[in-house]
Amino acid sequence: MKTFQTLSELAACVGQEVAVSDWTTITQQQINQFAEATGDHQWIHVDPEKAKAGPFGGPIAHGFLTLSLLPKFFESSFEIVQSRMGVNYGLNKVRFMAPVPVDSRLRARMKLLACEPIDKQGMQMTWEVTIEREGSAKPVCIAESLVRRYP
Repeated sequence: MKTFQTLSELAACVGQEVAVSDWTTITQQQINQFAEATGDHQWIHVDPEKAKAGPFGGPIAHGFLTLSLLPKFFESSFEIVQSRMGVNYGLNKVRFMAPVPVDSRLRARMKLLACEPIDKQGMQMTWEVTIEREGSAKPVCIAESLVRRYP
């Protein structure tokens, strides 16, 4: 995990890959819980037997489940000592480029694209987040995430 003292110290990294998250394993239990929380019970996610005959040979995670891991990836990648909080401000673009089979291990690479001062001495950051699956050459998701941090 990388440590930055201030928002300005992090802002100096615009244009660079800042951090890589820890690996996390996607389980069938997580997929089922996500389906319960969102009401998305499509068989490709929650019916392992039926999914075996599907296009991916087994169940896969919801794309939005993969996307919902962004906060976890950020938290395991770096900290800003003099920042008390951050908030998700939205997304500019998201692409789900490959499936995430059950028991896949994922991690994210974070590249800082832009940093702009905002009110209350905060900073709005634009991140390119590339989520990769262990053993796959193709990313499973690329998202441009907007985060606001405050000292």
